[in-house]
Amino acid sequence: MRWPVWDMPDSRCKLAIVQTKPRKGQLDFNFAELEKTFVQLAAETPPDLIILPEAALTGYFLEGAVYDLAMPAEKFAGKLAGAWQSTKSKGSVDIVCGFYENDNGTYYNSAVYLHVTPNGHDIVHVHRKMFLPTYGVFDEERFLSRGRKLSVFDTRFGKMAMLVCEDVWHSIMPTIAAIKGARFLIVPSAAPGRGVEGDEELESVSVWRSLLSSAAAEHGVYLLYAGLTGFEGGKGFSGSSSVIDPRGKVLVAAPVLGTCIIRAELDVREIDLARASLPLLGDLASVLPDLLLDDELPVARGAIDAAGH
Repeated sequence: MRWPVWDMPDSRCKLAIVQTKPRKGQLDFNFAELEKTFVQLAAETPPDLIILPEAALTGYFLEGAVYDLAMPAEKFAGKLAGAWQSTKSKGSVDIVCGFYENDNGTYYNSAVYLHVTPNGHDIVHVHRKMFLPTYGVFDEERFLSRGRKLSVFDTRFGKMAMLVCEDVWHSIMPTIAAIKGARFLIVPSAAPGRGVEGDEELESVSVWRSLLSSAAAEHGVYLLYAGLTGFEGGKGFSGSSSVIDPRGKVLVAAPVLGTCIIRAELDVREIDLARASLPLLGDLASVLPDLLLDDELPVARGAIDAAGH
């Protein structure tokens, strides 16, 4: 496979997050709707990076139907690239989208990062969701296998990592991504809305916003959140796609309900400025080796036992 190589990251990135409301299980219809959205994006100011939510083109609560709708990453990437290429846009674009992956009979909740040109495409990275919820309305691990690795990958805008929904709720995940060099964290999500606060905002949206802003500020990263919206079987998704800067400030946010596109222009240089003004990531890099060598940690104890000491 040919991987795109970029010597120096572009200093600015025109971003579009597409908050989708797919028809559950109707893959062809949802792809046709996505083509219309891509036509709109290409006719306006074409973005450099497009991000879609978790399970953006199938719906989320599929249960056993996931085995019928999942497909190999290469096939899904080809369909996704084809949807953009149908716009006849002359420029290249990067696209992130959550999907259900069939890897030779093993099924994952995955997200793919593509680099698409008018005549081809490259899969830059596929992340497989590592934390599969099995509480409340969730039953993912009954039908899916979990990913085994969090990787950081190169793009033309710098190093990135993808975390699918619950992955980002475990603070060690953004921390590991940042320590590995990620400057952008992309979070495709399908989060059901729960609770109502005093100002009539969903409690779950407030919690998500706080969690994402804290992760962005602590690690000096852009955090790009794409949330599914709409209803499936009486369960409503909380949308609220957002762009958060490396200081934890919400630059733009979508509403809970309804399909929409939010746009932002990201200045990559802001990452370095944020990290210089609040060098928490540098401090963490210095202290982390000591933390990981603590023999009271289960992971450290397991490594020592495995080594036979």
